[in-house]
Amino acid sequence: MTWTSHHRRADVLRDVIRTADDRLDGRLPLDVAGVADTFGDDLALLGALTLRWHTRLAGHIERQLADQPLDLENAVTLAWLAAAEDMPGTRAVIDHHVAEPTSPEMARTLAVATGKEREMLALMAGLASGPGEAAARVGRSIELAARASYVPGARRPTTAEAPSLVQRLRAVLAA
Repeated sequence: MTWTSHHRRADVLRDVIRTADDRLDGRLPLDVAGVADTFGDDLALLGALTLRWHTRLAGHIERQLADQPLDLENAVTLAWLAAAEDMPGTRAVIDHHVAEPTSPEMARTLAVATGKEREMLALMAGLASGPGEAAARVGRSIELAARASYVPGARRPTTAEAPSLVQRLRAVLAA
């Protein structure tokens, strides 16, 4: 992949994410300019969206764990919720295609991705010692807890919360 094609792909993916966020209908925005030339098929586009989702989720988990190192499960739940609020269209597209895959290959691919995501949730929450079915089950419960307060397209109101223990320690050390 050349520098130009790599950046073109990233630009098209950003447009796809923006369109999915605007629509919130769970459908892959295959009508966005450049999708057919850049991604080729729906599975490639869905794979790119899923990778972008996992990257955003992992980033939110890292930030939440830094802010709430004593309540890992809550931190991971809040991270999932924050990622879903950041990318509501992408989350809707993934959810739609998990429920209604367009091919057996898509069903297999999304099943693996969903399982890995749930394992990560459980592991990062400190509720599993290693990947596997047990971790995926625990991760699913974390995901369901986050989904319980998730409203697609709505953002939680931002309120000034008291600083976490880590934030207070950082402030003291910086002073």
